[in-house]
Amino acid sequence: MKRDPSHVHEYIRAFSRPDPDGQTTLSPKQCTWCDTIVVEGSEYCRYTNEFWTARQRQASRLHEISYRACFKPQLPRFFIHLLTEPREWVYDPFTGRGTTPLEAALLGRQVIANDINPLSRFLTEPRLFLPAYDDVRARLAAIPDCPDLSCDIDLTMFYHRDTLRTLCSLRAYLLEREREGRLDMIDRWIRMVATNRLTGHSPGFFSVYTLPPNQAVSPERQVIINRERNQIPPYRDVREIILKKTRILLKGLDQRQRENLHRAAESALFLTGDARNTPQIPDNTVSLTVTSPPFLDIVQYAPDNWLRCWFNGLDAEVIGKKITNARRLDEWEAVMGAVFKELFRITKPEGYVAFEVGEVKNGTIRLDEQVIPLGIRAGFSCLAVIVNQQNFTKTANIWGINNMKRGTNTNRIVLFYKPR
Repeated sequence: MKRDPSHVHEYIRAFSRPDPDGQTTLSPKQCTWCDTIVVEGSEYCRYTNEFWTARQRQASRLHEISYRACFKPQLPRFFIHLLTEPREWVYDPFTGRGTTPLEAALLGRQVIANDINPLSRFLTEPRLFLPAYDDVRARLAAIPDCPDLSCDIDLTMFYHRDTLRTLCSLRAYLLEREREGRLDMIDRWIRMVATNRLTGHSPGFFSVYTLPPNQAVSPERQVIINRERNQIPPYRDVREIILKKTRILLKGLDQRQRENLHRAAESALFLTGDARNTPQIPDNTVSLTVTSPPFLDIVQYAPDNWLRCWFNGLDAEVIGKKITNARRLDEWEAVMGAVFKELFRITKPEGYVAFEVGEVKNGTIRLDEQVIPLGIRAGFSCLAVIVNQQNFTKTANIWGINNMKRGTNTNRIVLFYKPR
C-alpha cells in the first residue's frame, strides 16, 4: 500500500539492514541515523543508512547495460516499492541507460522515459520488448557481411579488420532498415546489444583491450594504449558476442516479470527531448519520479559516447551541446529549477519525486542542499534527504578516483511530495 508522508518517515526511521541470513533485525548499529539540516531557515530530516546494496536484492540481469554515471537498480526499486502501487506511472526525465523505467516495468508499473540523448531510448526500449533468443540468432544469420563495404572512419586501432567488416556491415544494415522504416524490435534489440559491446576490457567486447564500456577513448588515445600494452586488436566474433550477451540479459526472468514487461511496453511513453518541456505528458499523471540529473561539470557525455553515436548514425557533437553540463552552480540551478516546475505540473497530487544528487567539487558543494529550494519554489514539499552509505564499486578505482574524496561521494536523494 502506498504510504502517506507521515508513514514514509516512520518506515525510513525503522528501516534496518538484513543480517547475513536474510532476516531483518534492529540494533543501534543498524538502525537509521537521523539528523537535521537547515536550508534557507527551514529544518529538514536527513536519514542515513545502507538502504540498498547489491547484496540486498539481486537485480535483474536486464540491467546489465553499461552507461556512464548511472545508479544501481536497487535505488529506484526502494522508492517504487515504498511510494507506488501496481499500474501507477513512474517517470525519469534523465533516463540514461533506463534503470528507473526498466525497474518500474519489472515491478508492474507503467513507465515514462525521457532523455535528450537519443541513445537512451535505443538502450531502454528494446528491454521492454523481449525477443526470443532463436529469433535474434536467425536475424543475425540473415545479415550478410559486405566484403566491399568500407568504414567511414579509421577504427583499426580498436578492431581486427574482419571484426570491423562485420561491425560495419551490421551498422549499414541497421541504418538502412531505420531509413526505410522497417526497423523492428528484433533489430532494435540487436542494435542495443551491439551498442553496448562496442568497446571494453574483456573478450566479451568487439574491441581490443581498452577502458570499461561506459566510456570510449579517442582513437589517438587507443593507439597509445595499444603501444603501451604491446597489443593488436584480435578477431572477435560479432554475432556470437551479441548472442552471448542476449543469453545473459534474458536469463533468470520469471513469468511474472515477463508479463509485467509486456504490459508496460504496451503503454510506455518514450520521449527524446528537454526535461523542462514535456507536453506529451498530461497534467497530474505521474505518481513517482526517480531520477539523477547531470551533475556539475563531472561527466562529459559526448566524448564518452562518440563511438556509440557513430555506430547509430548520430552526431555526438550536436547531442553534446544539448545535454546540460553546467560549470557554474547558478547555471545548473536555473536548468533544474525549470525541470522542477515541469515535474510539479505532471506529478499527481500526493505524488513524489526522488531526486538523486551527489557531492561535487571535492565535496565542497552538496547538491541536495541546493536542490531543496528549487523543489519548494516549484510547489513541492520537501519530506527528507535520504543518504545511502555503501562501499563503492571497483569502477571508481579504475578511473583513479577515490569516491570518498572526489566526484559523487554518496547517493543523496531529496524526497519531495506534491500536496493535494
